Amino acid sequence: MHRQDSPMKVSTNQAGILLALVVAVCAGCGTTPPASFRANLVEATKQRLTPDQERQVATILLAMFGTPDDPVALPETGLDEAKLKLCAGPVRSDIVGRKNGLYREHCAHCHGISGDGMGPTAAFLNPYPRDYRPGVFKFKSTERADKPTHGDLVRILHNGIPGTSMPSFALLSAVQVEALVEYVKYLSIRGETELALVRQYFELDDDAQGKLPETREFLVDEVLTPIAERWNGAADARIAVPEMPADIDMMASIAKGRELFYGDKANCVKCHGVTALGDGQANDYDDWNKAIVEWRKEVGGDKDSDWVSKANRVLAGDALRPRTIPPRNLRHGIYRGGRRPLDLYYRIHAGINGAPMPAAKGTVDPQDIWHIVNYIRSLPYEFDGELGVDRPMVAKDRF
Repeated sequence: MHRQDSPMKVSTNQAGILLALVVAVCAGCGTTPPASFRANLVEATKQRLTPDQERQVATILLAMFGTPDDPVALPETGLDEAKLKLCAGPVRSDIVGRKNGLYREHCAHCHGISGDGMGPTAAFLNPYPRDYRPGVFKFKSTERADKPTHGDLVRILHNGIPGTSMPSFALLSAVQVEALVEYVKYLSIRGETELALVRQYFELDDDAQGKLPETREFLVDEVLTPIAERWNGAADARIAVPEMPADIDMMASIAKGRELFYGDKANCVKCHGVTALGDGQANDYDDWNKAIVEWRKEVGGDKDSDWVSKANRVLAGDALRPRTIPPRNLRHGIYRGGRRPLDLYYRIHAGINGAPMPAAKGTVDPQDIWHIVNYIRSLPYEFDGELGVDRPMVAKDRF
């Protein structure tokens, strides 16, 4: 009877191949490719940049801002490079046990390495994480189009954003929070610079041969400095808030606020609905989603098949599916920008930058905004149009 070889028997050649594979795999163990910033391909493709122009933008940004592992802060940005180093790179501890890589540990899984709002968990969250690159922030103490102050960003990190997936980082040390705020500003300034460079190609004359000038006068003085100055001057754009009278008749103020809420001046009812449940205007988008919606329409109507094909690939891989932004349900008593009366005043006065929420500034007297604030704060406790002063509130009455 012929003896069959054991199925576990391996020839010398097979053993050599397996050994080579093991060595090859182990050679890569413990090594991680260096992190890199993701290019804003949506904007680059939208502006129809050539591959050479995309490479030029990437090269300029590398020289001006460095990499996610080794950031650079030019003096004109006003950024503290030591704080950036604390946040940059992989998560690790230095020789004295100080934690480094704070951004990647706490923020990148939602906001992405590049601050583009495209982290691994982003698609599962509603609302989506903030894309820092346009430099647009919703919840702040400055006028609508102005940058947030340093304190505004510290407050968001400390408190989180209720009603969203943005948690509170109050357990971090003050040094770590300050460093993360600096890194968020760094990502925004870098992103705004990238957008400015991409859009500058349409300003080129024929002599430029499709390339941006790489002089300090152009890159730093004309492009970077105006962006940095808006950040560094944010404190000067803080909203001037009149004091609420200490002896205000609260019931009368709430009644006046209700009148303004439903009236033509403030016209809050248009979006928040007649019941303030946020069931008015419901099919609008914020600026981040609106940009994708509008570009999808542009792509769909274009006849250039090669560009359409590239644009569709970019939309599929570098943009999240657009979602509408519902107005706030004011009966819940959950306010994303903060629940202090002052926070509500800021939102009503300036509106919400990047969102359809308009500003009452210019249509409602500054002092009267306090009446709207008081009315909004009363809404979770209102029953059939009257405040429930004669009976205790139960959970079902809040919705």
